[in-house]
Amino acid sequence: MAEDIFANGPLSGYRVLEMGSTVAGPFCGRLLADFGAEVIKVEPAEGDAVRTMGKRFHGKSLYAASIFRNKSLISVDLRSKEGQEIIKKIVAKCDVVVENFRPGSLEKWGLGYADLSRVNPGLVMVRISGFGQTGPYSIRAGYGVIGEAVSGIRHITGDLDRPPARVAVSITDYITGLYGAFGAVMALLARGKTSRGQYIDTALYECAFSFMEPHIPAYEKLGHVANRAGSRLPDSTPNNLYPTKDRQFIHITAMGDAVFKRLAIAMGQPELASDERFNNGVARSGHHEELDDIIARWTSSRDLAELEEILEAATVPATRIYTMADIFRDPHFRAREMLAQVPDEELGSVTVANVVPRLSETPGRIRRSGGRIGQDTRQVLTDVAGLSAQDIGRLATAGVVCCDDHPASEEGLVVDERAGAA
Repeated sequence: MAEDIFANGPLSGYRVLEMGSTVAGPFCGRLLADFGAEVIKVEPAEGDAVRTMGKRFHGKSLYAASIFRNKSLISVDLRSKEGQEIIKKIVAKCDVVVENFRPGSLEKWGLGYADLSRVNPGLVMVRISGFGQTGPYSIRAGYGVIGEAVSGIRHITGDLDRPPARVAVSITDYITGLYGAFGAVMALLARGKTSRGQYIDTALYECAFSFMEPHIPAYEKLGHVANRAGSRLPDSTPNNLYPTKDRQFIHITAMGDAVFKRLAIAMGQPELASDERFNNGVARSGHHEELDDIIARWTSSRDLAELEEILEAATVPATRIYTMADIFRDPHFRAREMLAQVPDEELGSVTVANVVPRLSETPGRIRRSGGRIGQDTRQVLTDVAGLSAQDIGRLATAGVVCCDDHPASEEGLVVDERAGAA
């Protein structure tokens, strides 16, 4: 590649083809790219659906600017025979493929794991789907929120007197993308020992279900069906949101005996720690309503800022509920550089979440933001697929590929056109 943006990182030297769309697949690819893998993302000519999600600035998707970062962006029609042949040429030189089509779709196009592993026996394929590659639900369409509902997580989210709520991000897609990236790295480690590739079957509902860990044996042994509990964490007391005098809220977590003792002293009620209703974790959870009422009366007598000072001094975990505005003002976020300002061809720069986790010797990096549909098609097809300029021009004219070789305009807008069509 002409631009050496993947020179560093623990995954440097690995090449990934991302055929995923929306959130789970692209997030998986983004994680691999953040740690140095060369990730080539495939989009249709109209662009990945994530470009229609979230807010826009000067006509550009800010969501795409983050989740497509560090990637080479190409546009290939996967439904065309010639497009499928292009993909096989690229796969022959890749280590990992990430995809999140409905099971059977890639097989229909001759791009399933069996087809691609014949081209590249060492290939690792991350397969993300709603319900997995097998089973009676496998052919169902599934988005993250559908997997969230089937997993049981949706049932336990929100307040009991209201319908199940949801987190205002695609949380199950992110969980699944994280598992997918974890699986890819494990498969690459295994390939180093066996020289063989494999596929990772990553289902949205299963990845979400894995987070239901405490409630699974509780149902099997006790028949207990977990339910919505509002802001408190069941069987972990105190661990709840409490009102303040200035009509705000503070979350206090003091379920450990030593921490609860410190909270009781900070409240000026040290006797609570020796009260038989509250002197151990099991007892506190058995009397959580009484204890929450006592704590709420105390927090309601003080403003939020005063409560934060008192509890921090007492080393009791507690916090206000941050908004994004709070985050941008916060000195800890700033000191840890969690708000990364990265170059963007169309906007000049854009702020995104920085790379996590933090590796001391081989940290990840953000080299550039997500760019335009097809901006790297010509380069990737030349350098990786080995196609000539004439071949690329012909494919672009036929609509098999889409190239955008034009830089952003001064107004921050982009002119998209097919290469060879001018």
